[in-house]
Amino acid sequence: MTEDKGSIYPDDWINVAKKDWHRMAVLLKDGDPDGAAFFLQQSLEKYLKAFLLGKGWKLRKIHELDTLLDFAVEFDAGLEEFRELCERVSGYYYTERYPMVVPSELMTEDIEKDRVEAEKFIQGLFNKKA
Repeated sequence: MTEDKGSIYPDDWINVAKKDWHRMAVLLKDGDPDGAAFFLQQSLEKYLKAFLLGKGWKLRKIHELDTLLDFAVEFDAGLEEFRELCERVSGYYYTERYPMVVPSELMTEDIEKDRVEAEKFIQGLFNKKA
C-alpha cells in the first residue's frame, strides 16, 4: 500500500463522500444500478478514510472497503457488524471500472438495500446521516 497524496483532513473526505452519496442516489433514481453501486463504494471508501484520519491513521491508497474496515475495527470493534456490507460493496468498484466477461446482474433493488445498510454504517462511524 502506497502513501496517498490526498487531504489528511477528515472533513474534506466527508464533503466528497457526500457528493458521491448524492451521485449514487441520482443514478439509483435514473435506473442505473451499476453506476449507483460504484458511487456507493466510492462514498463508503471516503467515509471510512475520514473516520480513520480522524483517529490519526496515515492515509494510504486503498480501495477495498474490507481492508479499510480492518483498520476501523481497531478503533471501534462494533463496526465489525458491517463486514458483509463492506465485502459486497467493495466489489462494486471493479464492476464499474473493469470490463467483465459476464455482464453485471446488479439490480436497483440490490443497491437500494445496500444503501439502507450503508446509512446505518455511516451513522456508526460518525453518529450522523450520510
